[in-house]
Amino acid sequence: MTAPAGEERTVRAFLGLGSNLGDRMAHLRRAVDQLRASSAMSVTAVSPVYETEPMGGPAGSGPYLNLVVELAVPPGVDPYALLEECRRLEASAGRVRAVRWGPRTLDVDVLWVDGIAVDDPELTVPHPRWRERRFVLVPLGDLAPDLVDADAIAAAGGAVVPVGRL
Repeated sequence: MTAPAGEERTVRAFLGLGSNLGDRMAHLRRAVDQLRASSAMSVTAVSPVYETEPMGGPAGSGPYLNLVVELAVPPGVDPYALLEECRRLEASAGRVRAVRWGPRTLDVDVLWVDGIAVDDPELTVPHPRWRERRFVLVPLGDLAPDLVDADAIAAAGGAVVPVGRL
């Protein structure tokens, strides 16, 4: 990607956001607003919001609202800095990590960063299960159709229902 003279070159990064506790839409809106206020990255697009049934986790968990945010970040961005931003957003929403895949006020995952691959116990980019989850593929496909195809969406688990935009 070549930037015009005087403009800084960037690459795409995608974060997946979900909430199934409390005022789900407010949690998502606040997280996106916090990302927009960040000086380290620029929000370039936000997908529509979709409602989905939980995958995994304890029985009786409520449905999620999910969306994907596209960021413009410097090439070679430290993916662990993105992970820290995800954790900061979750903490700001009062997320408590009591049960793996349990209900949460906010879940934020690094899904994809152009040109970056990481595979360690703390962080995996691209996200290890992004191609298996319709609640990721549909909103990601809204923003980055070059990354998602119809066959992948058809093969992925879970149903998604559009509920609007932030």
